[in-house]
Amino acid sequence: MASVPAFLIAKLLRFLTRLRGGGSALPGYVLLRLVPDALGMALGKLPRGVIFVTGSNGKSTTTMMLAALLKEHGLRVFSNPAGGNLPQGLASALVARASLAGKVRADIAVLEVDEAYGPAIAALVTPDWVVVTNIQVDQLNRFGEPEQVYRKVLELALGAKIGVVVNRSDPNGEALGSELLARGQRVETMELAPEVIAQPAHGLVSAPLFFDSVTPLEAAPSAVVTAVEGRLARLQVAGWLGEIELPAPGVHYAIDAGLAVAMAVAVVGSGFRNEALVRAFDGASPVYGRGETIQYRGHDFALTMMKNLPSLQANLDSMSGPFATVWLSVDEGTPDPSWIFDVDLGPLTHVDVLSGSKAWQWALLLEHRAIPYGQVIEDTREAFNAVVHLAGESSAPIQAIVNYEQMMLIRRIAGYRELEGKQ
Repeated sequence: MASVPAFLIAKLLRFLTRLRGGGSALPGYVLLRLVPDALGMALGKLPRGVIFVTGSNGKSTTTMMLAALLKEHGLRVFSNPAGGNLPQGLASALVARASLAGKVRADIAVLEVDEAYGPAIAALVTPDWVVVTNIQVDQLNRFGEPEQVYRKVLELALGAKIGVVVNRSDPNGEALGSELLARGQRVETMELAPEVIAQPAHGLVSAPLFFDSVTPLEAAPSAVVTAVEGRLARLQVAGWLGEIELPAPGVHYAIDAGLAVAMAVAVVGSGFRNEALVRAFDGASPVYGRGETIQYRGHDFALTMMKNLPSLQANLDSMSGPFATVWLSVDEGTPDPSWIFDVDLGPLTHVDVLSGSKAWQWALLLEHRAIPYGQVIEDTREAFNAVVHLAGESSAPIQAIVNYEQMMLIRRIAGYRELEGKQ
């Protein structure tokens, strides 16, 4: 089908789906059915190429940071800020930005890519660079074991036209980089100072993969995270030592920043400017649901998304309690929540409201840990209002720990019709 009618249909679908609030992958799905090579046609010839950001966790935040860095260096960036990292999600982002002829006004594309679908997406548009955030224990119903993720990421990284960026302080990142180098791929790195690695109570929560031998990566890293304190991180880049503001507290956010900086240094080269680096992070906002604060009925709700064991553990390790009001909401988007029994709940000394279809699994865990909890209300809207009632006149933020599907629903109920934080 010709691109103009296809994009016209997809854009109309996008308009209609947005009327109900939030985004949808339907326009992208339809576009790919009508024009299967739409992504390659639109992005394959951008002058500065295409960057994939993949891995178990941290993809959305790293993508956001990298896009901001490249924009501060004067590049026009196409990205998928809504986090739609499957083929139809990427195509939906294209529907939003492209002309009716399928053209995108951009110099470079920075795309968050699902780790399982990476090779399939690469068949649609070949990446010049691949940024690998980490390889951690993920949803067992999707991946079975983390070795599958490693193989998928390795396959994707070997196909990058220019090179790959990894965190050499992560044992899986170093192993992946070592294997890629041995097979002729270019590898750039970032690393953490030893004292930063020691900060999180549970370390970097890497998946326990085992390798016969790993050759240490010898080339100097492009970026080093030397210190993290709350939302402030100190970075060393080519001899320059400076401080940046993270979107939320935590070493995991500093790792995302280091990866973004290392990738930007490789793309921009000698034109990389430290003042542009600081500006890119100045007043940085969290990606929706990842440490984001939303407002509802006069109260602030701090959203923390639980995707898997490592992501929840990293977020809990970065929190400091006690919390005035806590709300936990999980539904069928987390089909197997058994991994929660391995989580150190740290600052969570109580939970006021449990909601969603998986609420009783959390109730069982809390009883097992002798942590008191209040109401169990499966309906999310009813639970939302109950939390507001419990908070009363308190001005303290309400801590909401939610899975992806509940996060999307909660934002929609609160009136957030855009995924970039707008009501």
